Amino acid sequence: MKLITTSDGSHSVFSEKFNADYHSKHGAIRESQHVFIKSGLHYFLQNNQPEMLRIFEMGFGTGLNAFLTFLEMKDSSVNIEYTAVEQFPLEEEVYTSLNYAELLEAETRKNDFLKMHQCEWNGFCTISSKFALRKINAQIQMLNYDRKYNLIFYDAFAHSAQPELWETEIFAQLINTMEQGGILVTYSAKGQVRRNLQAAGFQVERIQGPPGKREMLRAIKPLSLHGKINE
Repeated sequence: MKLITTSDGSHSVFSEKFNADYHSKHGAIRESQHVFIKSGLHYFLQNNQPEMLRIFEMGFGTGLNAFLTFLEMKDSSVNIEYTAVEQFPLEEEVYTSLNYAELLEAETRKNDFLKMHQCEWNGFCTISSKFALRKINAQIQMLNYDRKYNLIFYDAFAHSAQPELWETEIFAQLINTMEQGGILVTYSAKGQVRRNLQAAGFQVERIQGPPGKREMLRAIKPLSLHGKINE
């Protein structure tokens, strides 16, 4: 894996294994803020007032989405349980070089970002009194879900790199783990991804994408669709 710099100055990582970047070349921070914070977290909170917010992320990666969520919610009274699945964790020499805290003017929170990477895997780690992180080192296809989630950040490698991560079967598992009215957001706007989400039972809309990308997808679990946690 190789550290690269995107057009907004923020770092990303290039995976030689999958021949893919972790973020948009048009700006890693800009992309994550638009797709996952503005279109996901903010949109959910505009329509809901939870005391506990459970977030699931497909692809912990550089930790950017988790860190942005932590910064966004650090002064909120909402308790956050953030679960992320990641099959290929970054090496220490990579994640310690990432410049997110500096660019976000959050240098005083750099240790919180590093703690996110250094936490033990497969159990909850307390980042703050209101933010608990659980990283699961596994394939998403092998997960047994023990929570109902309000919000899903689907940030897998692109369909061209890992098409198996965008199949209907995975989306059907995810909708089954969500609260009614829960929201899934992804940077992808691919037609097949949209159809697979719909086949799994989501109501899907195309919305404005981040810089450099015309559209993205936001999917909602209908209030009439009942799910059951897998045993």
